[in-house]
Amino acid sequence: MKTILVTGATGKVGSRLLRRLAERGHHLRALVRDLERNAALRNEHVELVQGDLLDPGSLAAAVRGVDAVVHCAAFFRGAMPEQAHAVNELGTRHLADAARAADVGRFVFTSTGLVYGPKGGGLAREDDDCAPVDAYPVSKLAAERLLLSMQDLDVRVLRLPFVYGDGDPHIAETVPMMRAFAPGQRLSIGHHADIAQAVALLLDAHEPVHRIYNVVAESPDLATLFAAVGEPPPDGSRAEGGRAFDVVLEGSRLREELGFRPLFPRVQAALQAEAVHPSAR
Repeated sequence: MKTILVTGATGKVGSRLLRRLAERGHHLRALVRDLERNAALRNEHVELVQGDLLDPGSLAAAVRGVDAVVHCAAFFRGAMPEQAHAVNELGTRHLADAARAADVGRFVFTSTGLVYGPKGGGLAREDDDCAPVDAYPVSKLAAERLLLSMQDLDVRVLRLPFVYGDGDPHIAETVPMMRAFAPGQRLSIGHHADIAQAVALLLDAHEPVHRIYNVVAESPDLATLFAAVGEPPPDGSRAEGGRAFDVVLEGSRLREELGFRPLFPRVQAALQAEAVHPSAR
């Protein structure tokens, strides 16, 4: 059993990851800015600790005595470049510095497949050059590079796909945005259960350190994804709008090195297991 600090524990990925790591028997410590407002997170497996990524002095208590950090907190939708830089890059630096000072054994960073930038439908592998176009992935790539330069910190980077499931309305929320994209554009996706599996594998693996992994279950085209949730295909009226998201993750490294096998290899399997948000059925 490990003591693990999770940041972003109130977000889409972090909240579901917190529960699944607790189910594995770990003791979780959730970093929150407001203890009272987030009191519902606290239970026999989860303690709350107050802190803010933008306040370096508040992080020492959060990392004290933990075996690992899983850093999910990020400024995502609607982030201006300066906001993304402050939270996703400088905030990560503050947390990593605190973790090093506390001799934390491992630092798992959840990044995004969008760091590769547009690939025109081609596969993106972990050692490929990256050329992100939006503020969010630009800041996440900067944070990755910062962490991987810290030779005295055991860093593992997990580049996430589009994540869904576990009551998360992510697909339904994003359908309007993708309605005008090309129906044949592919999107790499993964269920929250499989993101948690991948994080657990990175927490348990002894080698190699300073390693980047893509996690992906499948990469359907948008027409197929829309059909799976009962929506007509995208109309393609603004296909160029999907360019920033036109990247397909290649996930063999995680499978071959750490034995990752998706619990939900197809979105249809998640639907059959009622492991999605009700609006997507």
